[in-house]
Amino acid sequence: MNILKLKPSCKDYLWGGSKLITEYGKAYAGDVLAETWELSCHPDGPSIISEGEYAGRTLAEYIEEKGKTVLGSNCGQLADFPILIKFIDARDNLSIQVHPDDEYALKNEGQYGKTEMWYVMDAGEAAFLYYGFQKEISREEFVRRIQDHTLTEVLHAVPVQKGDVLFIEAGTIHAIGKDILIAEIQQNSNVTYRVYDYARTGKDGKQRELHIEKALAVTKRAPAVRDASHYPHVADCDYFTVDKLYLDGKTMREMTGSVSEESFVSILILDGEGVMEQEGEAVNYKKGDSFFLPAGCGSYTVRGTCDALLTTIRGKEV
Repeated sequence: MNILKLKPSCKDYLWGGSKLITEYGKAYAGDVLAETWELSCHPDGPSIISEGEYAGRTLAEYIEEKGKTVLGSNCGQLADFPILIKFIDARDNLSIQVHPDDEYALKNEGQYGKTEMWYVMDAGEAAFLYYGFQKEISREEFVRRIQDHTLTEVLHAVPVQKGDVLFIEAGTIHAIGKDILIAEIQQNSNVTYRVYDYARTGKDGKQRELHIEKALAVTKRAPAVRDASHYPHVADCDYFTVDKLYLDGKTMREMTGSVSEESFVSILILDGEGVMEQEGEAVNYKKGDSFFLPAGCGSYTVRGTCDALLTTIRGKEV
């Protein structure tokens, strides 16, 4: 069976909610589930194959056994698995943060930087995301506003609703606001520099660590410009390409795709239910499921109702 259904790693960060448990059926014993790492080979939270011949093994173990050909030729020169895909349930505001680019992260953290995209799955009426600055600011003003708790006054607050997409390049200051549910597709990195955290305390009663000096070194202090050049994709960059699959069960009831030898395919089910078939074998899918299809496995068919994100890795532009 080439369609690998994945079980996520779960994270109970203090700002999280419970929608991933109550609405998306994630198996978790706690009350707060902030993130599920749905497609991950990262040691901080690997996803596990839940069904079939490789059930119980991590996705990384599967790749190690099968060989890197399952990732595709576009990943041939990469030292690590290229991406990390999450569901994020923000009941409260996340910290104001920034991610480094590859050069800085490899030099200072020993892992890659992080460019990412957000797909808004649900949002409250007043929901917004912080995305870059309203205007260019100096390093001195940046430091002062962190110290006197006025940083949010110069950040660009973007109102969002279900279906909105935001592409966030490394170096862009950003934050997810409260009452938002997001699918995040990012580089395979867990490097985050926390700039401001509303003076909140963690489980130990202490305020969470900030990373001011590193943030100052990597943050672009000019306004971020939303990139509309990804069309016809949801997102497209050297690190990942994301496309949308929508079946309404009426006009569109099935889709046949093909997994080439160039890249694996990740299918993240945002909503719907149905059956996925490949080489005469079938697996049921439902809202919240995540699947990995190895490179070169050929054609597959999705039937039913489906709102999903398909992620691949394209050849890097020179």
